[in-house]
Amino acid sequence: MQFNTKDREITLKVVYYGPALSGKTTNIQALHALMDPTAKGRLMTLDTKGDRTLFFDLLPVHFNTRSGFKVKLKLFTVPGQVMHESTRRIVLAGTDAICFIADGQRDQRGSNNEAYAGMLRNLRANGIDADRVPIVIQFNKLDLPGSLTRPEIEDYGRRGREPIFEARAIRGEGVVETLKGCMALLWDALNAEHDFERKLGITRDEFMNGVFHALPTAGRREAAP
Repeated sequence: MQFNTKDREITLKVVYYGPALSGKTTNIQALHALMDPTAKGRLMTLDTKGDRTLFFDLLPVHFNTRSGFKVKLKLFTVPGQVMHESTRRIVLAGTDAICFIADGQRDQRGSNNEAYAGMLRNLRANGIDADRVPIVIQFNKLDLPGSLTRPEIEDYGRRGREPIFEARAIRGEGVVETLKGCMALLWDALNAEHDFERKLGITRDEFMNGVFHALPTAGRREAAP
């Protein structure tokens, strides 16, 4: 979290992490498409031949609170290819929360596990305690043949502490729910560590409504079975 006392501005960073081509960029593109144009920043994407996202996508969402603070939420993605390990580590620096985008195809389990282990390794390299960072997991690409079933995904959920979401990001399904789950965890962490509600006068409802007011109700679609 970056806190600018002079300008009464709070900047929060959320990183979309996961294996190559799991749908990290697609998630952010879908969110950007759903948002009210007056409440979103410019979406920047850097492409390269070997991977869809070389560095990051940056999507600032901003809103003002009743207590006079301006909150900026910046969403980043990391490149998934093995060769970009150092870039992933750099992008993770200073992150406040993580949406881990797993490939929901059954044969991608190894890639998902490798990417998750790499994420933990890069958090440690940045001096970040993974147990204190809000993390949610999204299983994406569930519209494809050979993808995990709901019982299989629920089994993953029983084995870990992270909330799990289902998605078909190419259709915009599950992307809002994933971010909403992440923001709920982030609010709890910020309030526990920085006493947001008492010291800054920012309530949980105000925080959540501030982030999601720009997303139309029609865009908040539940992922189909």
